[in-house]
Amino acid sequence: MSDDAKLALDTLTDRAAGLVNPSVRLGVTGLSRAGKTVFISSLVHNLLNGGRLPVFEPVRSGRVSKIRLEPQPDDAVPRFQYEDHITALVRDRVWPDSTRAISQLRITLDYESASGWNRMFSPGRLSIDIVDYPGEWLLDLPLLSQDYRQFSAATVARARSGIRRELSAEWLALCDTTQAGAEADEARTRALADAFTRYLRACRTDERSLSTLPPGRFLMPGDLEGSPALTFAPLPDLPDGRAASGSLHAMMERRYEAYKTHVVKPFFREHFARLDRQIVLVDALQAINRGPEALLDLENALADVMGCFQPGTNSFLSSFLTRRIDKVLIAATKADHLHHESHDRLERITARIVARAVERIGGSGAGVEVMALASVRATREATVNHDGHPLPVIVGTPIAGERINGELFDGERKTAIFPGDLPRDPDTLFRKHAEGLAGSGPGPERDHGPDHAPEVNFVRFRPPHIEETGGGLKLSVPHIRLDRAMQFLFGDRLA
Repeated sequence: MSDDAKLALDTLTDRAAGLVNPSVRLGVTGLSRAGKTVFISSLVHNLLNGGRLPVFEPVRSGRVSKIRLEPQPDDAVPRFQYEDHITALVRDRVWPDSTRAISQLRITLDYESASGWNRMFSPGRLSIDIVDYPGEWLLDLPLLSQDYRQFSAATVARARSGIRRELSAEWLALCDTTQAGAEADEARTRALADAFTRYLRACRTDERSLSTLPPGRFLMPGDLEGSPALTFAPLPDLPDGRAASGSLHAMMERRYEAYKTHVVKPFFREHFARLDRQIVLVDALQAINRGPEALLDLENALADVMGCFQPGTNSFLSSFLTRRIDKVLIAATKADHLHHESHDRLERITARIVARAVERIGGSGAGVEVMALASVRATREATVNHDGHPLPVIVGTPIAGERINGELFDGERKTAIFPGDLPRDPDTLFRKHAEGLAGSGPGPERDHGPDHAPEVNFVRFRPPHIEETGGGLKLSVPHIRLDRAMQFLFGDRLA
């Protein structure tokens, strides 16, 4: 009841402030290496520097008269360091550091409403408060509805399946020599927590690219590192009944509850519950490349993610006491790693991945959109002659240290690669993955069929060289469908 009252008070305060200065709180998150920092930096840079945004109607029609950065409303939240990130992208041509904690940035647009009625009553100003937070924190929210026994059972079952069995071997072996009912031992507790954390980190590596990895703060502890709230681990095969006082089971349970109280609940109450719109960035290409388990793990993670959102729109009265995320965009990033002929295929595959998640939240109410985009376009398209036939390729500058067909690149030389094709029918990909998970091998040979999906050539490219105008001003960062994302996420608030 106390939490509900605080949420209602926060919402009422935000709504009252919005009457004077209309605003929309946009949550930006995603799973590891999906490009959250790059997305925000490119979005702001394109707005501030007159980027090419033909699908973003308020800018295309000329109704936006002024765009500027302003001080953020929450003084206790770190500012998103836009200037540092855009310098890294544009001047140094390196990708900025990934999101490690929550941050915020406010960008304000002065505009003329398309409606004469709105022009009479609206100040013609909208502040977009961008809230950047790690996707791992979002995946912690389902823990609020799980007790320690349920959390342990689900986590251990996951760890004993597929490739996770190998990655969790050290932690599970240590669990086998541990009695949950034994007397609480700090050294044993820390050993279990450390082994469990190493397992989570192994799952997240580029070689595995698994996505469902709660508790999220074990991977990015920050100033909580070493605290009891982050020194616990799931225990397998817990006996029924209450944990004995003073036992290892009781200690683990108490610290798990402390994690929810001091880590998960504050994030939910102070940040997540105050969002109006949400974009979730996913690296579907990486999951496709890493095989069946990575792909299905991404699907499970997105089911958890979508289950966190409150679907539907608010009534006039309820909007003053409760907040709902009424638009959710699932964006498959790094579309510039594919030829444009495969972009719609990437969208269809991503839509297939989130279909179960949409069903889980009812499939109605919240507007859910799926699209493929590239926040920063690092490549261009070309055609080369291959054995007398035209072959579509992408051209870019591989990051120093990238190796393609045995050739090592220095970060300065450009190259052209054939990125591979995605299947026209997403179900083909999922059937093949299902066959692999079932242990039946790769299944019938389909290498020459129209829906065969060869491995996508995933190469890490440097950010592009940005040309300067005559006055030395850098032009806006190139992108793919960033304007379409803007139109969906807040275009209606500028109508």
